Formats: sequence, C-alpha cells, structure tokens
Amino acid sequence: MKTIRVCLIGTGRAGLIHGRNMAAKIRGGELIALCDPSQEALKAAEKELNVTYTYTDYRQALKNTEIDAVIVVTPTVYHKEIVIAAAEAGKHILCEKPLAMDEAECLEMIAAAERNQVKLQVGFMRRFDESFQEAKRIVDSGAIGEVVLVKSLTHGPSEPKPWMYDISKSNGPIGEVNSHDLDTLRWFTGSEAVSIYSIGGNFRSPEIKEDYPDYYDTVSMNLQFLDGKLGAVDGAQYVQYGYDARVEILGTNGSVLIGDQSKHKVVIANREGEIIRPAMHSWTYLFADAYVAEDQAFIDCILEDSEPFVTGYDGMMAVKLVHAGLTSLLEKRIVWIDKEEAQ
Repeated sequence: MKTIRVCLIGTGRAGLIHGRNMAAKIRGGELIALCDPSQEALKAAEKELNVTYTYTDYRQALKNTEIDAVIVVTPTVYHKEIVIAAAEAGKHILCEKPLAMDEAECLEMIAAAERNQVKLQVGFMRRFDESFQEAKRIVDSGAIGEVVLVKSLTHGPSEPKPWMYDISKSNGPIGEVNSHDLDTLRWFTGSEAVSIYSIGGNFRSPEIKEDYPDYYDTVSMNLQFLDGKLGAVDGAQYVQYGYDARVEILGTNGSVLIGDQSKHKVVIANREGEIIRPAMHSWTYLFADAYVAEDQAFIDCILEDSEPFVTGYDGMMAVKLVHAGLTSLLEKRIVWIDKEEAQ
C-alpha cells in the first residue's frame, strides 16, 4: 500500500495531537516533516516525534517533493496563505477549523484545491466522534421523528491567549469555540441557516474591557434554518470548571442527548455527604479518539481518491455563520442570510 508522507505545519498543543497520531497511529500515513516559526517549539516537537525534516518557513517545506500532504494547525489568520501555497505545490491539505477569517478567503482556498486537484479536509473532529456518529445514525434512521431543534453547547476552561481578545483577529469565542457548534447544527439539521441572533458579554476578563471593548467570553445564539428547523448555541471561554461539550437533538417523537460534564463514570461519595464526579478537564482528552479517526479519514480519502468527510464547503459555511453571529452580536440585531445562498 502506498504511504502518504505528511508535514505538520504548526507544532502547538493542537498540532501535536495530529503529529502524534500521524507518527504512530494512522494506517497509510507517515509523518516526515515539521514546520513552525518558533525554534523552541520546533525543537521540542522534533525531539518527541523524530522526523526527517524540520522547517521554520512553510514555503521551504512545500518545496520538498517527498511531502505528499500537510496538516495546517496555525492561527486562523495564516490559514489562507498556507493552504493556497500548499495546493499550488500539489500537497493535499487537512486544515484545522475555522477554515479562514471570512467567506471570501474560504472561496479562494477551495478554488485553489480544486484547481490543483488536491484534497481539502477541514478539522471538525466532532463529526468523527463515536457518540456524535451514533447520534447521527439514530437521527437519520427516523427513530426520533423529524428534527425540530438542535442545541449545542461548548464551554472552554482556559484563559484566552492575548491575541484572542482582539476579535478582529480571532472572531472571539464564536469563531474559536463555537464554529464546532455551528457545524454540528448544520450536520444534524441537514439544512442551512437563514437567520441568526446573538447576545453576549465579557463576564470573566474585566481587566481588558478598556483595551478590547468588543471582546466577549460568553454568547448565546438562536438560529432558524431553511426548512424551518431551529438551532441554539451556548458558548463560553474561561469557565474554569472544566471542558464541557454537549448536544441535544429534539425530534417530533423523541430526543437524543450527546455528552455530559463528567470525565468518566466514577462517582465518589464521602463522609461529608458529598457526591463527586470529576469534571472533564480538556477537549484533548474528550476527543482523543475522534482526532485519530479524523486523521485516518484524511489519509484514506487521499489513498481512495474520495471526497473528504468534512469538505472545504463545510468549513466555509461554518465561517459564514461565525461572521453572521458576530455581526449580530456587535450590531445587536437579527442577521438574515440570503435564502438563495443557503439553498
């Protein structure tokens, strides 16, 4: 069987998840190169992953004819230039979410992949999670009737990185956190949104309000879809209690619930009369298997010459909803999405 030789571009926390998978867990894939502008991060990753090539400039990496594919795990603002350059170099691409900063950038990236006949997969790993996939099978079977409402919640525990406070660069939690939720709504409704209304605020980082008055750490969004289905997203950063990702799909004849707040099934009862269940601490733990399945699917779609399970179009539509949601939040109004575009 042919082996797809991979370069990881971006060796931060999320990048190393893909790197470790590709180095040891993926059939038909081989990690041969690393790229990161930070010498310190690059050296640490090289020591752990033991690759043949290392680069501080992705342009140099893309000149290596031994590399068949790249995994792009950089800050979102750099996705467009790297993905287009990779496509022009004939490399297949797995790009972490969000795909780009806006819809126009996404269109350029999709066009570049199509023009150069390379795969472009977007990193919505929840679609590869066993619980999410089982829920999708149940919904598609008609067991709960017609879908009426999909509610998706993501709360992250970590303090935002300094660059995240500038929503012109990060889009805030709607982009960095809730793009997963928006993709989940599209996936389970099987439809496109026609309206979105967002409210939110900065409740946990008051010290940065003067410098970043538009920053928000909590948001609530309501959506309506082309076929009448309803959607709701609950998002928050820096909640501190743990990582929290849950979904409810309400149908005409029943419902499906995905996820809970606990790390595992152990429950502790102590002499103070307390019942304790440790909270989920990190997305890296909760979705570890989903990341493996996602990386395997990327290699498989190259080897089988099939369409990626999560396409550039999926990535673009999530970005479109991110911008609609952010516009609604900042302008305090319902944002209507062109129905013809949603069809």
